[in-house]
Amino acid sequence: MKKYGFGVDIGGTTCKIGLFETSGKLLSKWEIPTDTQEAGRNILPDIASSLRQKMEEESISAEELEGIGIGLPGPVDGNGLVPMCVNLGWKDMDVPKEMQSLMEGVPVKAGNDANVAALGEMWQGGGKGCQNLVMVTLGTGVGGGIIIHGQIVAGANGAGGEIGHITVNPHEPIPCNCGRKGCLEQYASATGITRLARERLAQEHPDSLLDREEEISAKSVFDAYKRQDGVAQEIVSKFAGILGNALSNIACVADPEVFVIGGGVSKAGAPLLEAVEERYQAAAFPSCQDTKFALASLGNDAGIYGSVKMVLD
Repeated sequence: MKKYGFGVDIGGTTCKIGLFETSGKLLSKWEIPTDTQEAGRNILPDIASSLRQKMEEESISAEELEGIGIGLPGPVDGNGLVPMCVNLGWKDMDVPKEMQSLMEGVPVKAGNDANVAALGEMWQGGGKGCQNLVMVTLGTGVGGGIIIHGQIVAGANGAGGEIGHITVNPHEPIPCNCGRKGCLEQYASATGITRLARERLAQEHPDSLLDREEEISAKSVFDAYKRQDGVAQEIVSKFAGILGNALSNIACVADPEVFVIGGGVSKAGAPLLEAVEERYQAAAFPSCQDTKFALASLGNDAGIYGSVKMVLD
């Protein structure tokens, strides 16, 4: 194996880039703006230019690169083809082919950003030491990534791991951002928790710490929960029940060693894990009840770690 590799995590605003030794050591990381103008035609050339600049600074030749891994905010098939990525303006983009042409034929692999982040957490993060895991990212939405025997499960259309769009309430009247109704994302994301809180606070209730908040957020709900606030406990119980039940269903299919919980909501820490794990164990198939729960530990770097891991595999 060659000495170096690059991991790239393309977001709608910035592209995070890391230079790694193939041992897994992160040598350098930086960001460049994501230019989504003109249907994103400049994104890959801008990344290639930044990589070449870093190679020149560090006196690294193309022959010393094992490859370049790229995580993308949308479905990616097994060959790295992106059928559509609205956030970037791409349609039918063959990412490996385009990037290789810009980088002197250096090997390139591409994957969905949530799947890639899961791979990073398996390799050097909260799931280190496990080969079978499900990562759940609780942010503005709910993302997911499934790793089986150390490999990303992308599926036939690159949509494997889209756990945020599992239907958990077929009677939900309000549509999800995906256009369907009753998705997990509508209840277990930061915005979903806020919605649950507003619905509960609209009812009659005893005095709550949440009444004093000018703006309710997932953080304020968990802060009140940690202080034994009764209303916050009801909200967290409902959230944990929905997420715990959904994960018990996922376990029947993927049977992971560990669920790794990341995203902004995961900053609530151990109380969040304990609440979800309790409800999970109550609902889980007996053979899956001992699945571990862990917090993601790589933060915003999970994508660059997972991206470079793709090329090492």
